[in-house]
Amino acid sequence: MTKTAFLFLCISSFFIAQLQSQRISEKGVGIVNLERHQFAFGTGFRYEIGLFRNVSASTSLAPALAMYSEGYTFGLAWNIRMRYYHNFQERLDINKNVVGNSANYIGPARSAFFGGLQLANNFDAPNGFDKEFFGGVYGIQRTYRSGFNFNAEIGVGYYRSEFLPSGYGGLFSFMVGWVPMKKKARTPVFD
Repeated sequence: MTKTAFLFLCISSFFIAQLQSQRISEKGVGIVNLERHQFAFGTGFRYEIGLFRNVSASTSLAPALAMYSEGYTFGLAWNIRMRYYHNFQERLDINKNVVGNSANYIGPARSAFFGGLQLANNFDAPNGFDKEFFGGVYGIQRTYRSGFNFNAEIGVGYYRSEFLPSGYGGLFSFMVGWVPMKKKARTPVFD
């Protein structure tokens, strides 16, 4: 037991040290392009936290469409994502906005569809059915200086349910809303 606890402590210390060195190498302390905390409200709600360079974690309740061999369902889904934003630098190089995590991302995903929150489906299941999605998504997120925000993602993965057969299929999720944030002042550009 003591050896296991010591090994866990060593591995945890190693990962914490790696994260801290990653943050320090990014122009001091902090995350270069990611918002540390971001809330969005609209067709659903989302909370996103910047973890380290180009990586964030988010949770949301947003409209989603699940499709696989057993049928489809459309309604609100609870989503959990790890997001790796891959084009911050490219957007900065062409003078595009990156405020509010305005970039494209890829990452692992989990979504839960609850029967009571579904607007339409063609499943032969009781009203209280639930369905889970485990897979990967590719998404685009844009936040404008006015606070307007939209997020859309498409994914492929495995669906699992207690009342329905399991299988592989696609996922589409979107959210349109507003991010209540402080407006960042534009800095003048000199030649």
